[in-house]
Amino acid sequence: MKKNISRGFITIMLCTLTSLAFAQDAAHQYDHKTLTIGAAAPDFSLPGIDGKIYTLNSFKNAKVLMIVFMCNHCPTSQAYENRIIKLTSEYGPKGVSVIAINPNNPESLRLDELGYSDVGDSFAEMKIRAKDAGFNFPYLYDGDTEITSNKYGPVSTPHVFIFDKDRKLRYEGRIDDMENPAKTPHSLDAKNAIDALLSGKEVPVTTTKTFGCSIKWKEKSDDVAKMTTKWAKEPVKIDSINVAGIVELVKNHTDKLRLINIWATWCGPCVTEFPDLVTLNHLYRDRGLEFVSISADDPSRMDKALKFLVGKQVSGPNYIYTGDDKYKMIEAVDPKWDGALPYTMLVDPDGKVVYSHQGAIDFDELRKIIFDDPLMGRIYK
Repeated sequence: MKKNISRGFITIMLCTLTSLAFAQDAAHQYDHKTLTIGAAAPDFSLPGIDGKIYTLNSFKNAKVLMIVFMCNHCPTSQAYENRIIKLTSEYGPKGVSVIAINPNNPESLRLDELGYSDVGDSFAEMKIRAKDAGFNFPYLYDGDTEITSNKYGPVSTPHVFIFDKDRKLRYEGRIDDMENPAKTPHSLDAKNAIDALLSGKEVPVTTTKTFGCSIKWKEKSDDVAKMTTKWAKEPVKIDSINVAGIVELVKNHTDKLRLINIWATWCGPCVTEFPDLVTLNHLYRDRGLEFVSISADDPSRMDKALKFLVGKQVSGPNYIYTGDDKYKMIEAVDPKWDGALPYTMLVDPDGKVVYSHQGAIDFDELRKIIFDDPLMGRIYK
């Protein structure tokens, strides 16, 4: 229990520090100006996940318009999803329209930044998140051009802009002052602003700071290239392993979720799916996933196996089976395995096999299984 508590605390702190760094990065390095109080709402024309095109005029009858810049991958944005849904349900009958805009360019998201979500920030993945979470508000995409996002200037996700009936900006900033949805916030800033506008009063606090992941502007695609270069420089090696070693691997005496893949250079499906396995490794390894590959090539082909692994940038534990009896290897890996390659297993720290599959994997299915494991998942559930 103590280990789990410590692990969760460290995860939250690392995410918090990363989020702060991202927010500072967006505010200072790229200098996207945030819309000022009193400014008119900039018009837009953006596609929604429902197939419609939305403009500012689409909400002309709203007494108050609240625009939330949010996304799929950010843990802070995820933490506020249910609150935005609740706010939409509560204030919709009162004449308040709530819309969300995803400002992130998917090509500017590093794989390691996607480790806190089962989907990314593409338009297609927005549809998945909205369906899974039950969004009751329009969810619009601005990731390709970011024209609208540049006009409004959000700093992080989520970032709220609230406009009066004349579409003048009366509040911008956070939704409330408590990221963790399990705790009670002290200041309901967005609701306070809406209540004031509906009552014809002045908004008590017009501007607050925001907290969350920085906007993934298009110019940040350079960061992706830098991370890819960094990964390419990581050393790759391959070691020999026997039956006893495989048995210990499967027992998984670690605190990590272990993804084991048995493959061979002569196996077409093995070679084809390897990039997806490497992607899974980069997505979740900082959160406690360990990817282990075991080559079923003949030991005399170790150099060829290593060359392949180097080309795929597989810097984690890699092995080649050195026994002369492949059937002993099969039994050591999983008695339920028929022996066809590739074979993939996901093993919990207690040695429990939570996923096993013979043949080519479904990347999206396996990613969801990894993310839904108790060791992974959202920070705030």
